[in-house]
Amino acid sequence: MELMGGGKILLLGNGYSSINFEDNSYPYRQDSSILYYCGLSKAGLNLLIDADKGETILFGDDASLDHLIWMGDQEKLADMAAKAGINKVMPSLNIFDHVDSTCHYLPPYRSAHTIKLEQYLDITEIKPSVKLIMAISKQRNIKSDEEIKCMHEAASLTAAMHKEVMIHAREGMNEYELVSLASKFAWDHNMRWSFTPIMTTQGQTLHNHNYNGQLHAGDLLLFDGGIEHPSGYAGDMTRTFPVNSSFSTKQRDIYNIVVKAHDAAVEASKADVYYKDIHLMASQIIAEGLTELGLMKADPEDAVMEGAHSLFFPHGLGHLIGLDVHDMENLGEDFVGYDHTIRKSREFGLKSLRLGRPLQKGFAITIEPGIYFIPQLFEKWRAEKMHEEFINYDAVASYMDFGGIRVENDYIIGSNGAQLLGEKLAYDADSVEQARS
Repeated sequence: MELMGGGKILLLGNGYSSINFEDNSYPYRQDSSILYYCGLSKAGLNLLIDADKGETILFGDDASLDHLIWMGDQEKLADMAAKAGINKVMPSLNIFDHVDSTCHYLPPYRSAHTIKLEQYLDITEIKPSVKLIMAISKQRNIKSDEEIKCMHEAASLTAAMHKEVMIHAREGMNEYELVSLASKFAWDHNMRWSFTPIMTTQGQTLHNHNYNGQLHAGDLLLFDGGIEHPSGYAGDMTRTFPVNSSFSTKQRDIYNIVVKAHDAAVEASKADVYYKDIHLMASQIIAEGLTELGLMKADPEDAVMEGAHSLFFPHGLGHLIGLDVHDMENLGEDFVGYDHTIRKSREFGLKSLRLGRPLQKGFAITIEPGIYFIPQLFEKWRAEKMHEEFINYDAVASYMDFGGIRVENDYIIGSNGAQLLGEKLAYDADSVEQARS
């Protein structure tokens, strides 16, 4: 209320989302800003914060008898609201008497939200409040001690889940069996995924959600997955390891470059440092390593300035993390991951950098460099003779069956730089091989 200085703030909660008929819905997940400001994970809620009157109203309905028959006893909404410090509760339909087109609201990310806004506010054009976006971003970006505790727990469980996969994966297994193993670990702890996991021997496909592959000797398995804490805070971690008990020489060479870039980025991640600069530094380390292997040539610094490294590293170094695994991405990266001092690039590679602004104490981030050999991208660039002065296409051609490598951990920016969230899980080559053995 103080940040906004006045006006009415409307935060829309999530309802159930149907899969193929109304009563068969996807697992329920509350809107993250509702979770942040009132902590209530119940479908059908909306929150009105009146900064002029200094009051908060929760709109929702208690369960009907029909619902109680199917779902059992439900806590009264007024009792739930009281736990959140909200003493004014009204039926859902009463919202029409309390909101209008002057309300501040966030960008809708579900069609149901768009329809609600049009109906509640009697508008035909959606114009989210930049002032509200900036106020929420300012608060949610800085993690409190209570939030950090939840994130430590989420990251520790995520690390333990990854360890289960790392020690149990074997030649001949199917990717879906490992997804099942990881899912069982989450359910055994009454948790769920913080996002749809990636479990693949085809790591060159950045968001590969096909689990039909089989693990063969000589493959690398890339597992990118996280556990969501009951509070809603996310863990997000990636490990890449050999299906064999050890890396081949070729795999270890590439893997060590990724680890070097990761560790340098961790060391550089401090308050007031632009994350874009850290991304470019990690990119240069990748270019230097690939130059030493003969896959790139000429000056690595020039190669990064021209974007030639993005053939191998086409995504950003990391992103903000919190109640959303890509925290507040629904509010717009330009307002959350960037600020008035820096704008997002539209260049290939850099356009996928979700975070570029200066880091601040209390920011929670991922650091996840990678190297990938993507046949489709390689063929396009080679045909167009892209960056021939920096890329040794003949040498790279022999890596087209390599796959991809990514290493990712979660960090909180503290007084002394980046501090690991959760328990440490092996990621240097020797420790990974020890775990695999």
